[in-house]
Amino acid sequence: MKTLKFRPELARMILAGTKTTTWRLFDDKDLQAGDRVELINKETGEVFGVAVLEEVVLKPLRDLDDHDWEGHERFPSEEAMYAKYREYYPGREIGPETMVKILHFSRASG
Repeated sequence: MKTLKFRPELARMILAGTKTTTWRLFDDKDLQAGDRVELINKETGEVFGVAVLEEVVLKPLRDLDDHDWEGHERFPSEEAMYAKYREYYPGREIGPETMVKILHFSRASG
């Protein structure tokens, strides 16, 4: 089964039901709609759930729209967003042209 790792604060948001979308840059797992994925706490390695990818969209960061933000945490500015993703993907150049894979998911049992 494919996996998605989340920092603890984002794992808590998923468990609370407030986070239902995640964005991934440089997808090396070929994530597709319909995939079942294990949700893993990045710090502890603990599997905290299973989700189904309901919708998957690929587009440049500059083209994000309201639907892409549904169920996703907000950033105070575009530059803050780019800085956060540079933290997640060290050594990578990230800006408006960077492609993002938007994953809308629902939690599943088992």
